[in-house]
Amino acid sequence: MNKNKIHTHTFSLPLMLAIVVLLFSLFFIAFGQEPPSSDEVIAMLAKGNERFATDHPSYPHEGAARRSEVLSGQHPLATIISCSDSRVPPEILFDEGLGDLFIVRVIGNVSRGDEAGSAEYGVEHLGTPLLVVLGHTGCGAVTAAVTHAKVHGHVPPLLTHIKHAVLTASREHPELKGMDLVPEAVRANVFHSMEGLLIRSEIIRNRVYSGKLKVVGAIYDMKSGRVEWLGSHPRQDHILTHHAAHPPRRVAHRGKV
Repeated sequence: MNKNKIHTHTFSLPLMLAIVVLLFSLFFIAFGQEPPSSDEVIAMLAKGNERFATDHPSYPHEGAARRSEVLSGQHPLATIISCSDSRVPPEILFDEGLGDLFIVRVIGNVSRGDEAGSAEYGVEHLGTPLLVVLGHTGCGAVTAAVTHAKVHGHVPPLLTHIKHAVLTASREHPELKGMDLVPEAVRANVFHSMEGLLIRSEIIRNRVYSGKLKVVGAIYDMKSGRVEWLGSHPRQDHILTHHAAHPPRRVAHRGKV
């Protein structure tokens, strides 16, 4: 019996040491690594989107354990301004879970004051290294702006922002009319929203200028399930330089508080 006890202790001690080493390794992996860079986050989102598009999602960070983990705070990988379209949920199409993405959703993925403020919270307070403006094919808001559809309530002001992108797409592609113009207008609208963020937000500009943030555009193809990455705004350097020297003026509106 004594031999058996010695035999048991002989094999359990190395096992216990191995477990301790593993636990310490996992601790340092979880808490000792540098946060991912913007390019690393893009690569992670691209891999997640590929899993989604090929019907092999991993459904990460779901369930009670993850809910408990994020109770103490959130540390999302990216801030995303996307369309409110029910067919374009960023968490699902990037195969991410609770606490992974800080998402601002509005029809036509426009970037006015409220959207810019929400994005500032994501990139400054939460420290996300990546800000994505995500458009999508067949966007109803962009289509309405292209076709001059009648809209009511609070929708017209939103479409006003999109119409600027429509005009840009029309100038660059005069051969396209009506519904044929929609895909190019969707693309132009993504860049228009990116430009709006860079112009309106000194916080976003400063973080981009300092290398702490990357602002990129993307378009989700609803048929294929894949996201096309558009990269940074083609005039980003000019925008940063111009608006650093000439910050936008606040316009006073008479009769309004």
